[in-house]
Amino acid sequence: MSELRFVRLGFGDDAVDYQVAWDKQREVHAARFADETGDTCLLLEHPPVYTAGRRTADSERPLDGTPVVDVDRGGKITWHGPGQLVGYPIMKLPRPVDVVAHVRRLEEALIRTAAEFGLETTRIEGRSGVWVLGDPVEERPALGGLSLDFDPRLTDEEFDPRLNGPEYAPSNAGQRREDRKLAAIGIRVAKGVTMHGFALNVNPDNTWFDKIIPCGIRDAGVASLAGELGRDITIEDVLPVVEKHLKDVLENADLKPRLVEREGTGVSAGEGAGGSAGEGARETERASA
Repeated sequence: MSELRFVRLGFGDDAVDYQVAWDKQREVHAARFADETGDTCLLLEHPPVYTAGRRTADSERPLDGTPVVDVDRGGKITWHGPGQLVGYPIMKLPRPVDVVAHVRRLEEALIRTAAEFGLETTRIEGRSGVWVLGDPVEERPALGGLSLDFDPRLTDEEFDPRLNGPEYAPSNAGQRREDRKLAAIGIRVAKGVTMHGFALNVNPDNTWFDKIIPCGIRDAGVASLAGELGRDITIEDVLPVVEKHLKDVLENADLKPRLVEREGTGVSAGEGAGGSAGEGARETERASA
């Protein structure tokens, strides 16, 4: 893989509007596909904005009509804003593209970043991103005076945590000692080149997540580095650490095309250089947040 270049687009008072950053991604994506530039990771903060991947359900959007930007990445709805470090690695991958392997590499870099600050994080099977594990279910406090055996989030498909008080709010998952997501990941791969990326909660106001069903997950919540560690941590503190681990993981990855089964042969093989993963069905691959 080529050397990974970092571009710091804007933070704090210079936070980058989501549409401006999206346009910049497209510009860099086109240049990377044409080999006019190398692998590039854009790093930035956004002003407050909700963005929805293609799998977002209407029932997961803000109830008060707050605007949402619909985007072409994988995953569902999330929030970006002050105190959250956003990274858009725009990289050329071998075809057929292994989207899941790319997501796992991003997770690994963020897990290492959190560890350097003293926070243990992990993956959860079936849920992408970087997580702080909660207590076992039987050891968690009861919600609303009810045993967790009767947690309505798990038994009532129409239950909406946004209408049922702070005890169900995603931002309070730590108090409930539940699993909580520290970093979300949602990507798109077009023409063998990645777009979108990760959002790492450093020190945001996590109550922004309470207006939505973050990533469509009702039985977990959100976390931040500063909140979990109980001390001041800033984007400025985290930037060089994230860059170091992204560089180490992504530059040293042993990239291989995804193995595909050729129809009628029962033989798994890479496709060479023609098209993105699963090209016979589509040109674009996405992975969820």
